[in-house]
Amino acid sequence: MRDLDISEVAKRSGVPASTLRYYEERGLIAAIGRRGLRRLFDPGVLERLDLIALGRAAGFSLDDILPMVRPDTAPRIDRSRLLDKADELDRMIRRLGMLRDGLRHAAACPEPDQLQCPKFRRILRINARRRAA
Repeated sequence: MRDLDISEVAKRSGVPASTLRYYEERGLIAAIGRRGLRRLFDPGVLERLDLIALGRAAGFSLDDILPMVRPDTAPRIDRSRLLDKADELDRMIRRLGMLRDGLRHAAACPEPDQLQCPKFRRILRINARRRAA
């Protein structure tokens, strides 16, 4: 496969050219040259961008992702960090599930005022404790 200029990478990856330039500045990807004023990238950059997108979707920061996808080496994914993030996501899913259930209850609650509902008040207290922690 031939080298890709920045507009081709943007089109194929769905990542705006401005973000590609930012990722390059941060050291997440590297251009291999230029065609006129346009940066050129190895086709492997598309897979690297997929890894970055997956990491971002999972909640990793760019600083977290950088050691895993440095452009000068093969991707090195830290399995223990993946497990830690999966545990964090499990906690978030549980919390969001409780919030979803609480909102559904509040919407269907027969009390004229949700603040009079014991279940809704318990949800408020739990949420306040989590915020304070």
